[in-house]
This record gives sequence, C-alpha cells and structure tokens, in this order.
Amino acid sequence: MMFLEKAWYKKAKWLIILWPLGMLFQIFVFLRRRRQQVLSRPEFICVPIIVIGNITVGGTGKTPLLIALTKYLKKQGMKPGVVSRGYGGSGATYPMLIDEFTSPNLAGDEAVLIAKHCNCPVVIDPDRNSGVNQLLTSEKVDVVLSDDGLQHYKLYRDIEIAVLDGQRLLGNTFCLPAGPLREPVKRLETVDYIVINGREADASFKDAIDMEMEPMFLTNLATGEKRPFSGAPFNIGNTLQAVCGIGNPERFYNSLEKLPYPIKRFTFPDHYNFTLDDFKNMGMEEHQPVVMTEKDAIKCADFAKNNFWFLEATVNLPEEFLDNFTNRIKQTVNMKEQKGAGA
Repeated sequence: MMFLEKAWYKKAKWLIILWPLGMLFQIFVFLRRRRQQVLSRPEFICVPIIVIGNITVGGTGKTPLLIALTKYLKKQGMKPGVVSRGYGGSGATYPMLIDEFTSPNLAGDEAVLIAKHCNCPVVIDPDRNSGVNQLLTSEKVDVVLSDDGLQHYKLYRDIEIAVLDGQRLLGNTFCLPAGPLREPVKRLETVDYIVINGREADASFKDAIDMEMEPMFLTNLATGEKRPFSGAPFNIGNTLQAVCGIGNPERFYNSLEKLPYPIKRFTFPDHYNFTLDDFKNMGMEEHQPVVMTEKDAIKCADFAKNNFWFLEATVNLPEEFLDNFTNRIKQTVNMKEQKGAGA
C-alpha cells in the first residue's frame, strides 16, 4: 500500500494501466450512493449534523480539525457530541459510549483521542445512524459531529467539510486503485467547505479554508513533562527516534526536521496497535528520545518509558471561517425548529 501511495502522489505514469479499474470503482461508488439515497433515504435528525471527512485515502488532518471545531462549539455554549466508526478498534458491541480512559485497542485511536481532548460524549459505531441515535437518546447534545463519513450516505447531514492535505492534495486525481480518491474530484463541488491542511504554494482551490497545525510541545508520555517545540528541546547531539503509524507519516517527519537533530524513522501502517515488543524489536537506543504523534502515543501509554515523547500541535483556523461556520449552524437550528413546529 505504501508503494502505491508514493506512486499516486508522485503521479507515476505506469498507473495509467490501472485507470480502467479506477473507472469501475467510480461507477461502483456512484451506484452505491444512488442506491442508498433512493432505497434508504436518510432520516431527518432534529439537531445539526456535521460530517468531517475526506475523499482521499490516508491522513489529511480531519480528526484534529474535528477536535478543534468541537472545542470551539463548546466555547460558543453549544453541547456537541461526536460519532465515530472506531476504526482500528475491536469492540464487539455497538453503539459504544467511550471516554478518554477507554482502551484504543477497543475503541480505536482516533475516537479515544477525540474523547481525551473534547470532554464531550463520544459514541463509536460502524453504523453512524445508530451512533447518532445513541447520542440523542442518552446524552444532552444539540449538535453532532461525525469523524469521517463523507461516504456514509445513509447518514443525514446538514454540513459537509472535506479536508485535503496541503502537500499531497488529490495526487494524480484518479479513483482507487489507480489513484488515491475514494470518490471523483467532482464530489468536492457538493460539500459546504473545503479545508486545506498546510497549504503550500498552489493556486488550486482558491476558495478553500486554510488550516495550519502548529507544533507546540514535546510531551513526555511517562512523566507528563512538556518542552517547547521551538529551539532545541533535547541536548544537541541527540538523535530523534521517530515512530509513526498514521496515514501520512511524511507530514510528521517534516515537522521534526525543523529541529536541529538527525532523525531515524520507524514507519508503521495507519492505526497500528503498538506493543512493547515492537519497540524492543526496533533496536532503539534507550538514551535517545523516542518521538511519536499523539495518536500513536495513546496506544503506548501503558508501557511508556522515560524517553518516550509525543508531539502536541494546535490547529489554527481563520476567524472568518469560524464565524461563518457558527452562523451556518444557527441557521440550521432555526430551520430544524421551524420544521419540527410544522410537523
């Protein structure tokens, strides 16, 4: 898969041989969407439903964006809840209400990370409609955010946000397996907002929202000590042993390259469930810092050593977008109240 990803984003010419398969996939996606829209029309839901996802495979920053927007809505006096598929978890019973202490092996790393940062109800369920119903019946929420789910057409939605990685964008613009797209590029014309995470010098998507993830701290996983990311958080002469199991590891490695240290990279598949044996088998040096993403760190907390650190970043969004987003939600609330009163 990693080989294919590199080819997609480097726009390798040989991928043209897979283009017919990409067209078949595109037809399948269209028929699946039409079937779900016609045969199982999404049920009207009484609170605003916001779906945050992407049309590419691999990491784009959708979960950090969801966390930032959820925290923002709480500051506005709203009571958000989150529904997630719980990808990478092994839960046997759904829907499942989780918190920050739920095992990532059970609930998935992204869902636990959301629960940790947002301090709001989080329900995981592969059937997002079921998850939303659980939130509305058991928790006091007035807005629901779905982590991923652009392609989960059975779920009613009021606002759709598609997140693109600013370095990789849409790759060669082909659908799977010839390219990284889960849906054709035209799908972006139907969403309410396009958010670009870390836009580079590119004129594409001029009306998109710019999102920046700013590295803030390196936090010790064992002790909780925080060190500012800027400057030199470790002694000069150290080597960073960078461990990464996310969808787009290059973004993490590029952040670490801003520091004055050489980097040894240890790359794992997305959502990889780390064990202590994994670290033993990597042949790491115990006196050198091990640095990872926060998403990976929550899966390593039970066996963390004093040289385990994770990168904390903050999400920066334009105030104009946040104001517009808030107004859209208020308009949606008013519309739903009027529709409910007229029912």
